[in-house]
Amino acid sequence: MIRFCICGGGSLGVVTAGVLAQRDDTEVNLLTSKPSEWSKEIKVSDLNGKLYQGHLQIISDQAEQVIPRSDIILLCVPGFLIEKTLRDIAPYITTQAVGSIVSSTGFFFRAHEIFDKKTALFGFQRVPYIARVAEYGHTAQLLGYKTQLYMAIENLPDSFATQWGTWLNTPVAALHNYLEAALTNSNPLLHTARLFGMWHNWTEGKTYSQPIKFYAEWDEYSAEQYIAMDTEFQALCKIVGVSIPSVLEYYESSDATSLAHKLQSIQAFQSIDAPMKKTENGWIPDFQSRYFTEDFPFGLQLVKDLAEKNNLSTPTIDNVLAWGKQYL
Repeated sequence: MIRFCICGGGSLGVVTAGVLAQRDDTEVNLLTSKPSEWSKEIKVSDLNGKLYQGHLQIISDQAEQVIPRSDIILLCVPGFLIEKTLRDIAPYITTQAVGSIVSSTGFFFRAHEIFDKKTALFGFQRVPYIARVAEYGHTAQLLGYKTQLYMAIENLPDSFATQWGTWLNTPVAALHNYLEAALTNSNPLLHTARLFGMWHNWTEGKTYSQPIKFYAEWDEYSAEQYIAMDTEFQALCKIVGVSIPSVLEYYESSDATSLAHKLQSIQAFQSIDAPMKKTENGWIPDFQSRYFTEDFPFGLQLVKDLAEKNNLSTPTIDNVLAWGKQYL
């Protein structure tokens, strides 16, 4: 029996907890700031009607109650909570493996600062699912699966990564270097390029009659920004010695036009709105959303910092980052 502890109660936390808890060979604990709002029975449904239903063993906001009783610790928290969560659990880590559902918001950098060099660490390159909470602490929707996942591991055998493939029903392969997971041209570039594409000319007072579809209405200008940022990102990857597919390779596209069309057509993304909030006069950008508060300071900023350390010029990244940070 493998005992997991999920840290964090957001959409990825509840979906991953549900997928893991429905298995007969696992137990799942939960570390959350809102334990009273959780049910021990959680349900996760996907777009095909498949239901994952599982039981949580311990739900607590106290690390000492769940961490010692778990074998694998998985952080499902936003970037600004990575360091705090790691410091909260650090006193109770002995032989457990500690990882993150996504590594592009600073997990490995912070973990290297906080933990012993012998600590077993792992981190996914990209999130396993597209997930949305339906009823907090009770139900969630799994809106999309990945066909292949990649994981960076330290002080662990490659078999640890492949075992996750069994637990998540998706093949998982081990990467060669933690930077292959810590650096990504997914959310830190994809989200910020799209936000810049939509709203770089937005001014106070401008409103919209309805929310913009983040992917279904993806435009060519946003795709151009994404490709330009990725070109700079690929130059950084070459310098630090990691290999990550370009966005054109990953999305099987040849230029901005075909990339925009590809992103518009992904079925699992059709219902996702841009981060916006309704006011008396209409819809406006929501600068407090995680698209802004996470992907700029804990995603794109990490890429920029590493580029500076390696004396690499990144004019497009600099421009997009400066634009986003003015709203934080």
